[in-house]
Amino acid sequence: MNMIFLLIGFSIVLALVFLLAFFWASRTGQNDDLYTPGVRILFDDELMQEHQPEEEIHRKDDEDHKSC
Repeated sequence: MNMIFLLIGFSIVLALVFLLAFFWASRTGQNDDLYTPGVRILFDDELMQEHQPEEEIHRKDDEDHKSC
């Protein structure tokens, strides 16, 4: 019976830790923008190609065509 009380106590403490972590994340702005991270992956390749010199882009294209 003592073990059940111990486990209930640990579960309440763990629930309070998760509740505090949730409030901390909300206060520090972790959940402000939920839309952008989901669509950022769709535009990641285009942004990487804008920052690379054209020689590297053409070299990658040539390597892709050679492997076919």
